[in-house]
Amino acid sequence: MTDRSDLTNLPSYRQPRRSVLSARRIALMASVVAGLGIAVHGFSPSTSPADLFSSPAHAQVNNEVKKVERPIGFADIVERVKPSVISVKVNIKEKTASNDDGDDNASPFQPGSPMERFFRRFGGPDGIPGLKGGGRGRVVQGQGSGLFISADGYAVTNNHVVDGADKVEVTTDDGKTYSAKVIGTDQRTDLALIKVEGGSNFPFAKLADSKPRIGDWVLAVGNPFGLGGTVTAGIVSASGRDIGNGPYDDFIQIDAPVNKGNSGGPAFDTNGEVMGVNTAIYSPSGGSVGIAFSIPAATVKSVVAQLKDKGSVSRGWIGVQIQPVTSDIADSLGMKKAEGALVAEPQKDGPAAKAGIESGDVITSVNGEAVKDARELARTIGGMAPGASVKLNVLHKGQDKVVNLTLGQLPNTVEAKADIDNDSGKGASKGTDVPKLGMTVAPANSVAGAGKDGVVVTEVDPKSAAAERGFKEGDVILEVGGKSVSTAGDVRDAINTARTDNKNSVLMRVKSGGQSRFVAVPIAKG
Repeated sequence: MTDRSDLTNLPSYRQPRRSVLSARRIALMASVVAGLGIAVHGFSPSTSPADLFSSPAHAQVNNEVKKVERPIGFADIVERVKPSVISVKVNIKEKTASNDDGDDNASPFQPGSPMERFFRRFGGPDGIPGLKGGGRGRVVQGQGSGLFISADGYAVTNNHVVDGADKVEVTTDDGKTYSAKVIGTDQRTDLALIKVEGGSNFPFAKLADSKPRIGDWVLAVGNPFGLGGTVTAGIVSASGRDIGNGPYDDFIQIDAPVNKGNSGGPAFDTNGEVMGVNTAIYSPSGGSVGIAFSIPAATVKSVVAQLKDKGSVSRGWIGVQIQPVTSDIADSLGMKKAEGALVAEPQKDGPAAKAGIESGDVITSVNGEAVKDARELARTIGGMAPGASVKLNVLHKGQDKVVNLTLGQLPNTVEAKADIDNDSGKGASKGTDVPKLGMTVAPANSVAGAGKDGVVVTEVDPKSAAAERGFKEGDVILEVGGKSVSTAGDVRDAINTARTDNKNSVLMRVKSGGQSRFVAVPIAKG
């Protein structure tokens, strides 16, 4: 007997359907043919209207049109998947009064967190608690969406829907309300696993095994504006989107209308499987403008498995600060293609540093799989378990080498300690001009608080190549062209060497505010 609660055993999902476009084309062609028939018969004085509509050719066209399968919409799919979708309601007792500065639109997320930055830019997608001012100790409410992933009541929603909730309730498609408890959350992917109490045979949905293609149909089901049970349709408009939420961004972009309250709800494909969990919208006004973002099913599977097992997520970690390889950086390193992840700085005593990886190395593959860019490296390593052994292919000073290391565990927080004050450049000598770059530098050991390594940027011409690349007073240049520098002369010599080697740019390792990065600066010829 087929389990009715399992929405994956749906034979109707497997039936081939002709596209709406095909049906319309055929219908349009049929009308043109019929029109031509009228015109031809119109020139025959012996043809009557009765002859026209009973002619064999016209009858054949009508019969063919009748055989064309009509567009059937999504009603059959919706009827089967909609019971697996839930509305999520949370109560949060505020621990403090509203902000002293009277900002009633304060973000409910931790200051400086990825979701807080996204909230500031686009607005909260769900009317999350904390948006309105009020007195001390009041209880505020928020609403979102979710979906059952098993018959025993496990359900997925967004972390930002249930984060800090004192009480969680869900309402099913048939109008019943149940209490739920939070099993675990993951802020980095904005996912949460909850367990609904009071049932053991809930209808549930299946997370898709394959990735959607751009242009595939998508159905978004959820609880917009607290209305509940709302279905919208669109297509997958893009994939692999980075919205600045964190290093693991890999969102599916859809154009099915998604509004406040849809967060945590599913995006279904035409097989009735969940291709993603809706998490955010791009909306200057707060309502749908046709761009929404979903967490891919593969990510949901991985995160939910760990949340169910231990209530938290552990990620692999190699301990490096990385950045993308731009075309300018690739040129300065002698690389044919701008791909891989450039190591700006390995963390002291981290797995990478212990294995011999240095600043300026480019990680090109992991376990034989090519690394497209820095973000892909972060996702790949983060998807592995701490303690796993990995093989990295690294471009080290123009030579390929293989590095084997054991992954550590990604710390919950990584604090960056600034080596120099933002005003470290102040009070320094004017420094020595670096020709062609539009900046002056001074030895770091001559500037209080700048440390002993490198040269400090003391002045930047706002119209120079250095300014265009983001250099500012107080930055410390540690390396130029792969060589350590301590004086303006060292910088000039490294630039002249790059020019002699016919390079269009020179690579500099720069420390700013305690963070290191590489910058490819174009150099003038002659």
